[in-house]
Amino acid sequence: MEQQIAQESTPIFQRIKDYLMGEIAAGRWKEGELVPSEQALVRQFGVSRMTVNRAVRELTAEHVLTRRQGAGTFVAPRKIQASLLDIRSIADEVRARGHRHRSAPRLLEQAGASELLAAQFALAAGAPLFHSLIVHYEDEVPIQAEDRWVNPACAPLYLEQDFSAITPNQHLMLAAPLQDATFSIEAQAAPRDIVEMLALEKGQCCLVLKRKTRSLGRVASVATMWHPGHLYQFTGSVG
Repeated sequence: MEQQIAQESTPIFQRIKDYLMGEIAAGRWKEGELVPSEQALVRQFGVSRMTVNRAVRELTAEHVLTRRQGAGTFVAPRKIQASLLDIRSIADEVRARGHRHRSAPRLLEQAGASELLAAQFALAAGAPLFHSLIVHYEDEVPIQAEDRWVNPACAPLYLEQDFSAITPNQHLMLAAPLQDATFSIEAQAAPRDIVEMLALEKGQCCLVLKRKTRSLGRVASVATMWHPGHLYQFTGSVG
């Protein structure tokens, strides 16, 4: 009953968007494949052409679909549009250096989105989000405290994962194929809980990577990753 009420309160154009994204996520239409025409969607949903056009236009703007003049509308390629950093699992980075990776989950929970998080995810305040806090180790030295919020619509089984065996990145790459990402890096003094997790001296500086990823037109995760400033550096290349 609650699901029916929620569906009735959702705008029709959004229901059409959700339907298209759901079919793409389920693999009915793969990258580069033609999706139903606007006229076909008009008949399927019994709505106006304008309503269908809005749904398709928004998914095109979100790089979920792509239009080809005279040919139709297709599933867009899933790729990062612009990034200076590879989206790699920290476990892979550590092993590539010939060292041993270990992760220790500190927190796994479902919580309501704050006003700030709701704005980042384009959700209503209080909407359910998954939250994890995990410390990553390289040869038993703590090198990253990963504080991540995840959209349940993108990764519904997130809280059921054993994050001592896999990383959140590894799970999300499968559950929510990457569309694009934005990030920032800055130096910050570590708060008390991060000092404890990373075995730092009080007030010691960290390099903080904040990253937001999108999948199929939705924000999939918002992560803040703290790294000991005296141990870590970020590298990359352009071109």
